[in-house]
Amino acid sequence: MRWTHQISSALLALAVVSPALAQQDTTPAPGASPQQAVPLDEIRRYVTVFNAVRAAYVEPVADTKLMQSAIRGLLLELDPHSSYLDAEQAKVFEEQSRGAYEGIGVEVQTLKDKVLKVIAPIEGGPAAAAGVLPGDLIVAVDGKQMAAITDVEPLRGPTGSSVTLGIRREGQAKLLEIVVQRQTIRLSSVRSRLLEPQYGYIRISTFQADTATDFAQHAKRLAEQSVEPLKGLVLDLRSNPGGLLTAAVQIADELLEQGTIVSTRGRLSSSDSHFEATAGQLLPGTDLMVLVDAGSASASEVLAAALVDNQRARIIGSRTFGKGSVQSVLPLDNGDSIKLTTARYYTPSGRSIQAVGISPDIVLSPEASNTAAGDYREAGLGGHLEGELEQENAGLPSGDFLPGDKPIEQALAALKTPPGQAAPAE
Repeated sequence: MRWTHQISSALLALAVVSPALAQQDTTPAPGASPQQAVPLDEIRRYVTVFNAVRAAYVEPVADTKLMQSAIRGLLLELDPHSSYLDAEQAKVFEEQSRGAYEGIGVEVQTLKDKVLKVIAPIEGGPAAAAGVLPGDLIVAVDGKQMAAITDVEPLRGPTGSSVTLGIRREGQAKLLEIVVQRQTIRLSSVRSRLLEPQYGYIRISTFQADTATDFAQHAKRLAEQSVEPLKGLVLDLRSNPGGLLTAAVQIADELLEQGTIVSTRGRLSSSDSHFEATAGQLLPGTDLMVLVDAGSASASEVLAAALVDNQRARIIGSRTFGKGSVQSVLPLDNGDSIKLTTARYYTPSGRSIQAVGISPDIVLSPEASNTAAGDYREAGLGGHLEGELEQENAGLPSGDFLPGDKPIEQALAALKTPPGQAAPAE
């Protein structure tokens, strides 16, 4: 769920506080915004606490650790997607966008006491093979509670090494222990096949730097494999947690001849952007059916909304996660970085899906309870950024996870059925 948006000079300027400010009067000049005043009383209060901890805590604490803790705290309660990344975490973040790292292959959200909530196991990865499910809570690693772990990336490690996960799962009374062997995770984010003559299938599991290029190659290959022109394509975005927004925009551009793809708006003008499709498209005349579920988030929601709002596709599945915010990454001079929510994105029709998600045109239900139950949506995350349409949609239920091949069969049946007509019973 990330977009490494370029930080403008304006945002950098806001991040720099000169020592001389400590001597300045905080009374705003006539016409100036009150938010621009430096809160000297609060800064003095922080310095008092900092000095008290440094002088009187039962054991010595390095100044660097205290400052990093303070910065983490500054970002912690903004929203679940703003965070402080030390140099190692920043490296991991960059590796994920490139699609190769050593670990168990799972997308997680950090909760209170460092508990990790599984967003989605990476398809084909060791965590998925070991039985880790979306919605699982990782409360311990190798027998140690998450709150007591100092390693910033306890799930990472050399290929071949094993890790024991203590997992709390909805509906399970006992704590589960799942052993996962770490591997080099090379994320092949796109795969495809012909479902039957003239009907293709493309699965996108995450959005990486090379995903748009891979998608174009798979689409062309399917067109070549089909003896007759492709009539329809199922685009599978289930449990796709997002990734690089630029990759989703590029894929939308490949499938659209014209029209708005997505726009973003934030407090700074530099956070505002607008993406339009350019002339020329892949698979012209091929009907599209986009398959989504509760794990489809962020960039995958951008792609789905761009296609449906431009009448290029229909959506089948379950309500999506509802992450409609943009994160910018600010590198610091010591190798650390700050990931900060700086904007909301808006679909071509002008709506924000933050904390609401996308409702499919055709709703599917899971066959069995083979995923962890619970409130799995952006609106269910503590401290989430409030959505513009959240209040009026407060009564809507969260979506379901739709694993397995059955939803693909249902999407194909719906794809072959003209809009407005019921798909044949399965």
